[in-house]
Amino acid sequence: MDEDGDMSEQRNGERNGGGPVFGAVDGQVEEAAAGAPTEPDAEGDVAGDVGDAEVDVDAATGAFVAHRNLLFTVAYEMLGSAADAEDVLQETWLRWVRTDLEQVRDARAYLIRITTRQALNRLRTMTRRKESYVGPWLPEPVLTAPDVAEDVELAESMSMALMLVLETLGPTERAVFVLHEAFDVGYDEIAEAVGKSPAAVRQIAYRARRHVDARRPRRTVTAGETRAVLESFQRALETGDLQRLLDVLAPDIVLVGDGGGVRHAAPRPIAGAEKVGRYILGGIGRFGAGVSAHHTVVNGSPALVLRLDGVIDGVLAVAVGGEDGRITGLYYVRNPAKLTRVEAETPFSRH
Repeated sequence: MDEDGDMSEQRNGERNGGGPVFGAVDGQVEEAAAGAPTEPDAEGDVAGDVGDAEVDVDAATGAFVAHRNLLFTVAYEMLGSAADAEDVLQETWLRWVRTDLEQVRDARAYLIRITTRQALNRLRTMTRRKESYVGPWLPEPVLTAPDVAEDVELAESMSMALMLVLETLGPTERAVFVLHEAFDVGYDEIAEAVGKSPAAVRQIAYRARRHVDARRPRRTVTAGETRAVLESFQRALETGDLQRLLDVLAPDIVLVGDGGGVRHAAPRPIAGAEKVGRYILGGIGRFGAGVSAHHTVVNGSPALVLRLDGVIDGVLAVAVGGEDGRITGLYYVRNPAKLTRVEAETPFSRH
């Protein structure tokens, strides 16, 4: 497989929290301004490097903070990992603070360009971790504010179901698709970010869109519809009623569990309503009354947080579709390294 093959992944057993990008900004500014060579120029960025000149930290910080939520969203949708997205933002900041801002015509576009390049670099070096990951891999679930669900395009672009589809794209295809479809970035700007001609980017966008459309849910449901189905699903879990559970599961449902080799999870996806229903009720039965489920909003969509004796055991995201609005996909993340962002909201933005 070439460098644009399916390479996205999650660190198995590594830290997955990621702190604020300005956690050590003063020391980083001093280091970044010391005159060491930087990557943006080598990657073709237009604006110059300030070198040994005095850094206008206030101006750089103001512009970066103004677009931080957008940049994080771009990186997260490209990587499927909040921890890696935070690392990309850190790298973006170190390059941004060395940029001659007087030569930057559009700070938003320039920052997206740097972020995209750093995310692409990370995607292309993540293969080894993905190959060594134990069991199925799922994107890192992130608690989102209710207003994210109200932005239909944003909620869909970061949903578990669509992000799994994006995993089947190569890095460049994924970058082009995310930038154009989710953030409405023009082809010329994308071409600058990915190092392709605008004509090539148009072709990549066409192929990526056709690939995703063939695999994405056929019918888009509202957050309210998803919440109603999830409530019926939860009642079926609480009563242990298999038939009630089957009533809300699509016949061709697929369940994917991610334990990362740390927690028990299905070693491979489980398909079919009967198999999925029995697997779920069997798992709930083993833990008995100590299991509780609570509604939340993850990746812009209603989801459940499952607790065992009061401690978070995992996050269950769902995909709802089909003509009868049943659950077509269940995504259960149990890997503790991926559960660090399900209690405090992470801000996302398309603007």
